[in-house]
Amino acid sequence: MLALGAFLAALPFLTARDDILNLGYLILLNICLGQSWNILAGFTGQTSLGHVAFFGIGVLVTRALWLVVGWPIVPALFAGGVAAAAFAMLIGVPTFRLRGAYFAIGTLAMSEALHAVVSQALPYIDSMPAEQIARYDLTGRYLLALGLAVIVMGTTAVLLRLPIGLGLMAVREDEDAARASGLNALRHKLFALGLSALFAGWTGGLFAYHEVSFYPQAVFGANWTFEAVLITYVGGLGHLFGPVIGALFFVALRELVASAFARLSLVIFGLLFIIVVLVFPGGLVQVWERLPRSLTRRPAKP
Repeated sequence: MLALGAFLAALPFLTARDDILNLGYLILLNICLGQSWNILAGFTGQTSLGHVAFFGIGVLVTRALWLVVGWPIVPALFAGGVAAAAFAMLIGVPTFRLRGAYFAIGTLAMSEALHAVVSQALPYIDSMPAEQIARYDLTGRYLLALGLAVIVMGTTAVLLRLPIGLGLMAVREDEDAARASGLNALRHKLFALGLSALFAGWTGGLFAYHEVSFYPQAVFGANWTFEAVLITYVGGLGHLFGPVIGALFFVALRELVASAFARLSLVIFGLLFIIVVLVFPGGLVQVWERLPRSLTRRPAKP
């Protein structure tokens, strides 16, 4: 995993090809997106199907502050994440009154309502001004994505070693038992929701900085939640490096499918998702962890 991180860090210095840099950017974007969902669902056990709401808010707020107000991209991106976290706190208490499948359905309904509002309020295409397009720098955007991925992964790694991280996992394993032992389950779930939304909003801001043009309602589409779920489950739900493995698999497969089987992409992704979950219940990270042991294992003596 360290070798992969070193390769991604060195990529802008190894090649000047935009297609390769863009592929690396997509991997980093999906690592951040998957890890943001993993914090809430994987480490805290709260399966949200409305994750796209935080991503979309991050996109719109960052884009508006950067292009309309004129803020530098880093403060604009930071504000986009804070706006997403603030929205998460607003809906957190009422949605956490629901549990299990009802929580998942409630978050999905919330995101679809937001999608409908944005579709009606912003039906036009959002494009960068000509002067921004003329100064477009993919290397700078890649480095920003790399920095965000380091922040997201580093923060998550530290969180898992802190008492609050252990509290999140206690809620995941048995919320009633955690509450009976004196743990404030609601406070821990709100913390996980806020941090998850913050990272998702920052990921949306990264998308807003990268895309030349897009329809605002498109960034509130359910496909973004589906991608976060797919990346996390395939890579390894509740594992620190699960979203990294899942993002590599997802981006590589999407590029292959887009070039060869574009019309069957949803069917192929669905089938592979089912196969991976059935064969590797803990995700592809199991294969990654077993590989070094299998390579160093000595053959049995006859």
